[in-house]
Amino acid sequence: MKEFQQTIKNSIHFEGIGLHTGGQVHLSIEPAPANHGIKIQRIDLDGQPIIKADITNISSTERSSNLEKNGAKVYTVEHLLAALTGTGVDNVLIKLDNDEVPILDGSSQQFVDGIKEVGIEKQEVERVYFPLNEVIRFYDKEKDVEMVAIPSERYEISTAIDFNSTVIGTQHAHLDCLLDFAEEIAPARTFCFLHELTELVENDLVKGGNLNNALVFADRALEESEQAKLSKFFSTPDIKVEEGLLNNVKLRFNNEPARHKLLDVVGDMTLLGMPIRAKIFATRPGHSTNIEFVKLLKTHINENKHLLKIPQYDVFQEPVVDIKGILKSLPHKYPFLLVDKIIELTEEKVVGIKMVTINEPFFQGHFPGDPVMPGVLQLEAMAQTGGILVLNTVEDPENYITYLLKVDQVKFRNIVRPGDILVFELNLVAPVRRGICQMRGHAYVGNKIAMEAIITAQIVKTK
Repeated sequence: MKEFQQTIKNSIHFEGIGLHTGGQVHLSIEPAPANHGIKIQRIDLDGQPIIKADITNISSTERSSNLEKNGAKVYTVEHLLAALTGTGVDNVLIKLDNDEVPILDGSSQQFVDGIKEVGIEKQEVERVYFPLNEVIRFYDKEKDVEMVAIPSERYEISTAIDFNSTVIGTQHAHLDCLLDFAEEIAPARTFCFLHELTELVENDLVKGGNLNNALVFADRALEESEQAKLSKFFSTPDIKVEEGLLNNVKLRFNNEPARHKLLDVVGDMTLLGMPIRAKIFATRPGHSTNIEFVKLLKTHINENKHLLKIPQYDVFQEPVVDIKGILKSLPHKYPFLLVDKIIELTEEKVVGIKMVTINEPFFQGHFPGDPVMPGVLQLEAMAQTGGILVLNTVEDPENYITYLLKVDQVKFRNIVRPGDILVFELNLVAPVRRGICQMRGHAYVGNKIAMEAIITAQIVKTK
């Protein structure tokens, strides 16, 4: 089933502080046209430069994912990107007047709520997924982090974390589909440990941090010196550790840290620049390893861009012309009929299916020890499929015969063997005149092009 790109119906506005820089920031999310993608504009800088949310613009991953292009920087983009992907938004322009996305409550919840409030608008351009056709694995031996992408019909993510902590322990989280993101993942807040917080405060690295925008886990009691520093930093006199959390903040989920790590994966995966159907397994992920994994996936996509041009058909869908209809239209009989059904037929296009089995008579004599479907018969099957398209231009196809006139630019790209399902797609190159039809055809087996050709045929009335 086709999916279409989406944007938001109206602008959304947010105001807050940056977690790391502490700067006050106004941010708006604006609707954008199809194929625009997600872009961020620094309206406070000369020329109001725009940065595309793409892995090629990543600048650093120190405790957040940060973008930079031509000197313009935007810090901590992952929670906002996760909210956009999690709500199915493809195209927006994000405007902000400072260098960091506001942390808000440390999750994606408020961004998601804002998107839901204004609504999502479907656009007229189809959403294109990258058809992952092999397992992609990344492993960081030093950090003992593993990330894996497995081909799938939908987008799923599983995370596992283990900080060797008595408070958090080993946790798992799973996102079965993006429709569950808003409720199951978006509310999960960012977190750190007490010993990390002390170091961050001392080095002035969380200028916008407070007890309302992050969870702070502690395996031990506060020392008096720490308590004094943190009380001063947070302007809160009653700083304490209860049940493993600073100031006894109530968890939204028992496994909130694992869910937030999953949220970060969703946000960082958005930097691929296009949606992907895959099962993602992430063990002990972090921003730096997320980004390295996305770079690996991006390289794979760039090396396999030709797959984006391969149409995806359900070969088992109900035919628009079944074998009985084909037998009425084409004069070919056993063993010369080489198309089993037509699954799409318009005035300009036809898609036919050929199930290749070892019972085909040509396999008995053509490389019997290494069965290969002859290229000339692949071409014949394509021509027969094209014949259905030509015959579709007349009211009484049973009274016509299709003759092959010319074949050009034939290329056989991959071997076809028993068990393969050949999909023939033919499109008109020019309007049909005097029964003469010129078609450009491609044959596919799964995610591979088996052959291609330009075929010219003519229908002649016999009765």
